[in-house]
Amino acid sequence: MTLSRRELLKLAGVAGATTLAPRLALAQKLEKKDVNIAVGGQGLIYYLPLSIANLKGYFKDEGLKVQVVDFAGGSKALQAVVGGSADVVSGAFEHTISLQSKGQFYRTFAQQGRAPMIVLAVSNKTMPDYKSPEDLKGKKIGVTAPGSSTNMMVSFFLAKHGLKPSDVSFIGVGGGAGAITAMHSGQIDAIANLDPVIATLQKEDAIKIIADTRTLAVTKEIFGGNMPSGCLYTSQSFIDANPNTTQALANAIVRADQWIHAATPDDIAKVVPEGYLLGDPDLYKRALASNKEALSPDGMVPEDGPTTALKALAAFDAKLDASKIDISKVWTNDFVIKANQKYPNG
Repeated sequence: MTLSRRELLKLAGVAGATTLAPRLALAQKLEKKDVNIAVGGQGLIYYLPLSIANLKGYFKDEGLKVQVVDFAGGSKALQAVVGGSADVVSGAFEHTISLQSKGQFYRTFAQQGRAPMIVLAVSNKTMPDYKSPEDLKGKKIGVTAPGSSTNMMVSFFLAKHGLKPSDVSFIGVGGGAGAITAMHSGQIDAIANLDPVIATLQKEDAIKIIADTRTLAVTKEIFGGNMPSGCLYTSQSFIDANPNTTQALANAIVRADQWIHAATPDDIAKVVPEGYLLGDPDLYKRALASNKEALSPDGMVPEDGPTTALKALAAFDAKLDASKIDISKVWTNDFVIKANQKYPNG
């Protein structure tokens, strides 16, 4: 859901929000200025808003000193925040649901992606005769990390086609050059990953895509509704103790979301570290164009998104009892609504 300028100004209550915003950036005293954000594969386009918020100084503008700690996959980043070595996670929305099923209450407060951006593909080297999902039985599927959103997407895909997660073997390959090497070497028969990894393998004609959630239309077809993806989430206790800090984080992510949607692939490629490009700037730019629709323009979680995510998880995780999940406690748009009020024009 994208808020119109009229709606934003009505919520803000002041016509001068645009000009006042920069001067008001530090108006609210921050309970915590030093914040560690855990992420699983920072160079992926899936996490681009986090990178842009950091690289363009949006966190700094809000008075924050953010340290981004990169892990091999989203499940590792989740473990960092649960274990106390990180304050906030930039990761998959559905992890908040999984955590609540274990009695741990975490909440999404700013969205980075409005579609999963995950692509499932088979190897042209080891599965040249692939015809149907049934052919995946007994195969090795590379995911960013076991338990990550890529793992969950594959499990849901398998369930939709009458297969169980135990019918395949999941192997963690990360979200960078290691994933590409795993496919080249034949270590895996299929891969669930994101761009620029997928774009690189496509260019090399190394894979055949069998499921693609880089567009809203295909995402809704696979999951039956809007499926929120990358987001900032943290424990409810952190939000309760640090509401101004949480707001500052949301402000920075919303600015990044807005900047990305206004920018060209050339603009973005000039800002990100060279390592993100995997040695091929033109390929990275094409991947940006392929994923732009899936990146949130305003940080808002769609109203049906949390329910869609819950249904997807419950479809393949037998241990998750959807009836015991209070979906209202895993997300809020309160912080991003205020962020859009503060920065109505990006």
